[in-house]
Amino acid sequence: MTIRSKVAALALGAALVAGSASAEEMKFANFMPAGHPYVGSTFQPFADEVAAKTDGDVTVKLYNGGELGAGPVEQYSRVVDGVAEFAVSLPGYTASQFPLTLLAELPGVLDEQSGTADLEKHLDLFSSEYRRTHLVALWSSAENLLFTRDKAVHSPDDLKGMKIRVPSRNTGLLVEAWGGTPVSMPVSEIYNAMQTGVIDGAMIDGTGINAFKLGEVANYITMGMKTTNSPFFILMNRDAYASLSDEDKAAIDAVGKDAAMHGQQSQLAVAQKGIEGFKNTEGKEVIELSADEAKAFDELSAGIVSDVVEKTGGDAQKIVDTLKADK
Repeated sequence: MTIRSKVAALALGAALVAGSASAEEMKFANFMPAGHPYVGSTFQPFADEVAAKTDGDVTVKLYNGGELGAGPVEQYSRVVDGVAEFAVSLPGYTASQFPLTLLAELPGVLDEQSGTADLEKHLDLFSSEYRRTHLVALWSSAENLLFTRDKAVHSPDDLKGMKIRVPSRNTGLLVEAWGGTPVSMPVSEIYNAMQTGVIDGAMIDGTGINAFKLGEVANYITMGMKTTNSPFFILMNRDAYASLSDEDKAAIDAVGKDAAMHGQQSQLAVAQKGIEGFKNTEGKEVIELSADEAKAFDELSAGIVSDVVEKTGGDAQKIVDTLKADK
């Protein structure tokens, strides 16, 4: 080989190495099973769009079903510690980290249909809580419903003494105000806990009917009272985000906004389909409270928003007022 050929070969090799080094494959930790509706409607499209919008500079590989470590509660730590560059989770699982974000789940603060657009418009209100990560997407869920196994619940009196799984501290306050006993538990544990009688019911939105097979273990759903939603977010490792070019950062942020809307739209559709299917299943009952029945629940929980705002302090009242103004 001539000297000129050797130089050309070395130059080509260097170019190939540089090209491969510039393309970063990032891990996306998802605790939900691969068949969950969010995977096809939101997470995989997010991964595909990131690759497209960054011209292949950044690629994202999904690790579903807790492949990077079991347990939804640990998702935040996986991003902070760099186990994954991206993760999906609920701020309610690590409530102490996100008291301002969780104001959005309180009864009456967000509208079920427009809540995600309102959150995305005001992400700056929550920026102080994301100093250890980068917030990629934030969306509100369908409203939480009361699932019960053995007892139909028409009034707070029916709920007294019942152990009810809650997704967050604020939802626990709601259940407590109604007379139930809140039990904190990740969504992945509800089925077994309800099946074995460890809990009597659960607060979760309608997607849980099929996605987590709760239609098999619950016999009643009560709805119609003012209730909470359960915000979701996609977080990114802070250092991984900082290492990107400005163009790639902008691309990920833009794709994140789309993912938030896809997440909400998917959840609302799947939740409604689940409720209709449950209603039409023999032996199952959807209890839609009358105005008077709902009022009995709502009067008991009326002070929760003001109490949480007062205890949270800081900009809490400003956040609640701003989000309510957009309803």
